[in-house]
Amino acid sequence: MARRRGGFHGGGGAPNMNQLMQQAQKMQRDLEEAQAEAAKITSKASVGGGMIEVEVDANHQIIDLKIDPTVIDPDDPEMLTDLFIAAVNEANRTLDEKVEESMSKVTGGTGGLGMFGL
Repeated sequence: MARRRGGFHGGGGAPNMNQLMQQAQKMQRDLEEAQAEAAKITSKASVGGGMIEVEVDANHQIIDLKIDPTVIDPDDPEMLTDLFIAAVNEANRTLDEKVEESMSKVTGGTGGLGMFGL
Protein backbone atom coordinates (compact mmCIF):
# COMPACT_ATOMS: atom_id res chain seq x y z
CA MET A 1 0.00 0.00 0.00
CA ALA A 2 1.47 3.33 -1.05
CA ARG A 3 1.93 5.99 1.55
CA ARG A 4 1.01 9.61 0.84
CA ARG A 5 3.56 12.33 1.26
CA GLY A 6 2.91 15.53 3.11
CA GLY A 7 1.18 16.42 6.33
CA PHE A 8 -2.53 16.42 5.57
CA HIS A 9 -4.16 13.72 3.57
CA GLY A 10 -7.66 13.50 2.31
CA GLY A 11 -9.68 11.56 4.86
CA GLY A 12 -9.25 12.15 8.64
CA GLY A 13 -11.73 15.01 8.81
CA ALA A 14 -9.08 17.68 9.25
CA PRO A 15 -10.31 21.07 8.02
CA ASN A 16 -8.48 22.46 5.07
CA MET A 17 -6.48 25.67 5.26
CA ASN A 18 -9.14 27.69 3.42
CA GLN A 19 -11.78 26.68 5.98
CA LEU A 20 -9.45 27.62 8.84
CA MET A 21 -8.76 31.02 7.29
CA GLN A 22 -12.47 31.69 6.77
CA GLN A 23 -13.20 30.72 10.37
CA ALA A 24 -10.39 32.94 11.67
CA GLN A 25 -11.63 35.88 9.59
CA LYS A 26 -15.18 35.41 10.90
CA MET A 27 -13.92 35.29 14.48
CA GLN A 28 -11.93 38.48 13.86
CA ARG A 29 -15.02 40.26 12.49
CA ASP A 30 -17.13 39.03 15.41
CA LEU A 31 -14.51 40.22 17.89
CA GLU A 32 -14.27 43.65 16.25
CA GLU A 33 -18.06 44.00 16.35
CA ALA A 34 -18.14 42.98 20.01
CA GLN A 35 -15.40 45.49 20.85
CA ALA A 36 -17.32 48.24 19.06
CA GLU A 37 -20.46 47.35 21.01
CA ALA A 38 -18.52 47.19 24.30
CA ALA A 39 -17.17 50.69 23.63
CA LYS A 40 -20.76 51.99 23.74
CA ILE A 41 -21.54 50.52 27.16
CA THR A 42 -22.18 52.87 30.07
CA SER A 43 -22.94 52.19 33.70
CA LYS A 44 -24.78 54.16 36.39
CA ALA A 45 -24.58 53.83 40.14
CA SER A 46 -26.56 55.57 42.83
CA VAL A 47 -25.58 55.73 46.50
CA GLY A 48 -26.88 57.34 49.66
CA GLY A 49 -30.47 56.68 48.75
CA GLY A 50 -30.04 58.45 45.43
CA MET A 51 -28.17 61.43 46.87
CA ILE A 52 -25.28 60.86 44.47
CA GLU A 53 -25.55 59.31 41.02
CA VAL A 54 -22.58 58.69 38.73
CA GLU A 55 -22.47 57.45 35.15
CA VAL A 56 -19.27 56.19 33.53
CA ASP A 57 -18.46 55.28 29.93
CA ALA A 58 -16.56 52.27 28.62
CA ASN A 59 -13.26 54.06 29.30
CA HIS A 60 -14.18 54.51 32.98
CA GLN A 61 -14.59 58.25 32.43
CA ILE A 62 -17.30 60.00 34.43
CA ILE A 63 -19.84 61.29 31.91
CA ASP A 64 -22.57 62.36 34.32
CA LEU A 65 -22.73 63.28 37.99
CA LYS A 66 -25.77 64.28 40.03
CA ILE A 67 -25.44 65.43 43.62
CA ASP A 68 -28.46 66.17 45.77
CA PRO A 69 -27.74 69.57 47.35
CA THR A 70 -28.90 68.29 50.74
CA VAL A 71 -25.89 65.96 50.91
CA ILE A 72 -23.48 68.90 50.77
CA ASP A 73 -22.56 69.63 54.37
CA PRO A 74 -19.70 72.10 54.78
CA ASP A 75 -19.06 70.67 58.24
CA ASP A 76 -18.74 67.09 56.92
CA PRO A 77 -16.98 67.05 53.52
CA GLU A 78 -15.76 63.51 54.22
CA MET A 79 -19.30 62.16 53.88
CA LEU A 80 -19.63 63.66 50.40
CA THR A 81 -16.21 62.30 49.46
CA ASP A 82 -17.08 58.82 50.73
CA LEU A 83 -20.40 58.76 48.85
CA PHE A 84 -18.77 60.00 45.66
CA ILE A 85 -16.02 57.37 45.82
CA ALA A 86 -18.57 54.63 46.53
CA ALA A 87 -20.68 55.71 43.55
CA VAL A 88 -17.72 55.81 41.15
CA ASN A 89 -16.41 52.44 42.34
CA GLU A 90 -19.84 50.82 41.99
CA ALA A 91 -20.37 52.28 38.51
CA ASN A 92 -16.95 51.00 37.40
CA ARG A 93 -17.55 47.54 38.90
CA THR A 94 -20.88 47.26 37.11
CA LEU A 95 -19.32 48.53 33.89
CA ASP A 96 -16.63 45.84 34.03
CA GLU A 97 -19.31 43.17 34.47
CA LYS A 98 -21.30 44.49 31.50
CA VAL A 99 -18.23 44.61 29.25
CA GLU A 100 -17.14 41.11 30.31
CA GLU A 101 -20.63 39.75 29.64
CA SER A 102 -20.72 41.44 26.24
CA MET A 103 -17.30 40.11 25.22
CA SER A 104 -17.95 36.60 26.55
CA LYS A 105 -20.59 36.16 23.85
CA VAL A 106 -17.74 36.17 21.32
CA THR A 107 -14.90 34.67 23.36
CA GLY A 108 -16.95 31.92 24.94
CA GLY A 109 -16.28 33.30 28.42
CA THR A 110 -12.57 32.53 28.35
CA GLY A 111 -11.15 36.01 28.07
CA GLY A 112 -10.40 35.74 24.38
CA LEU A 113 -8.93 32.25 24.35
CA GLY A 114 -12.18 30.42 23.63
CA MET A 115 -11.50 30.30 19.92
CA PHE A 116 -8.40 28.19 20.60
CA GLY A 117 -10.13 25.79 22.96
CA LEU A 118 -8.00 26.94 25.91
